[in-house]
Amino acid sequence: MITVIGTGTGAPADSGALDGADLVVGGRRHLEAVRLPEGVRRVVLGPLPPALDVIERYTGAGRRVVVLASGDPGFFGIVRALAERFGAGALEVRPGVSSVAAAFARAGLPWDDAVVVSAHGRELRTAVNVCRARPKVAVLTGPGAGPAELGAALARTPSGERVLVVATALGDPARERVERVTPAEAAARDWGTAVNVVLCLDEERALGPMPTLAGPEAPGAGWALEQDAFARREAGVTTVEVRALALARLGPRPGDLVWDVGAGTGPVAVECARFGAAVVAVEEEADGAARVRADAAARGVDVAVVQGAAPGALSGLADDPDAVFVGEGGGGRGGDLPVVVSACARRARRTVVVALAAPDRVPAVRQALTDAGLTCDGVVLQASRLAPQPPEEVSRPAADPVFLLWGVRPPAAGSVPGSRSGAAAASRSGSGSGSGSGSGSGSEGFDR
Repeated sequence: MITVIGTGTGAPADSGALDGADLVVGGRRHLEAVRLPEGVRRVVLGPLPPALDVIERYTGAGRRVVVLASGDPGFFGIVRALAERFGAGALEVRPGVSSVAAAFARAGLPWDDAVVVSAHGRELRTAVNVCRARPKVAVLTGPGAGPAELGAALARTPSGERVLVVATALGDPARERVERVTPAEAAARDWGTAVNVVLCLDEERALGPMPTLAGPEAPGAGWALEQDAFARREAGVTTVEVRALALARLGPRPGDLVWDVGAGTGPVAVECARFGAAVVAVEEEADGAARVRADAAARGVDVAVVQGAAPGALSGLADDPDAVFVGEGGGGRGGDLPVVVSACARRARRTVVVALAAPDRVPAVRQALTDAGLTCDGVVLQASRLAPQPPEEVSRPAADPVFLLWGVRPPAAGSVPGSRSGAAAASRSGSGSGSGSGSGSGSEGFDR
């Protein structure tokens, strides 16, 4: 049996729990905080695989092993790696209070409706995009992904108003600090190595209704919403049927950044935000931009709106998108749509979807996608709606055809299609875990 002890938010482990241990494994600060039994071997955690090898030798010989960890070791912590290696039945887990629970407690907020995202050993952009899209997020920090880096990313991009709550040295009476700062203020600070967790809050929406399921509130039932669910101008190329396929090809998800270029009244932007993606809508017309904002507010989602014509307006967007939707008006008044598609395709990390009403535009748009290194495909969509009063008429005349093209960036060699680069590998290797004690240690489980 391997006993895994969570030490809470800085509180030392019960030394009595170590009695009879042959091997004690933990971060340096954990080992220094306890009285070890006479003759016990101690292993200071560095790279995880060698430590697991030592644990295996001791357990294989029937000897008792104790692992000291931070907070709740089953929450972004070492329990996952131990269970994968030795089986859940070999573990006795005694959890402490997680840094996330403690940080929300210090802030006086419930966290049953919060999103928790780890930036330790992973791309910071995923955490940034979740913070843009959700009103209540806890970010477990890591090297190069602390409050300063998170604040800088949020400050330089269009997003709703956010405040960062930086929790440092939780549980240490002499050093604990919980500070509220703007993203720009966070970016200007050196936060040291004792940060536990950063809360990113839209304070106006931080207290939502009591959820039924833990985590953020799920979007309302259905997707590809009816046109009357949005501020009307005209259906154009984003009818319900077209939008359904466009959303399927865009694949918006939490942690993604999606651009809607030539957004019109913004139905695609709003629906992508309902899926949890961070969304930037680029729209040249002032009335269209205002309607995107109104529809997003009505649906309770965040959509950052940039009023301006592409491709010029895209140069002010610092972060590359995962997916881009370009509508018929993406080129603006008198603009060159293939030039806009080309600009989007060069920056898109995963896919670009283009909706067209004019067939003569298809060849140039297809060329723009393929010239940017994307694999291009498409369909022509034409829907005939059932008449409201059958049997006099079975269906109404078909709507005008819409040409939907999509370009997909081929996966890099060795990557898993559909995965976020590096995240899965970091989780498997243990590089996503840390002590919860600093910008170099975002998750709950253990020290380096």
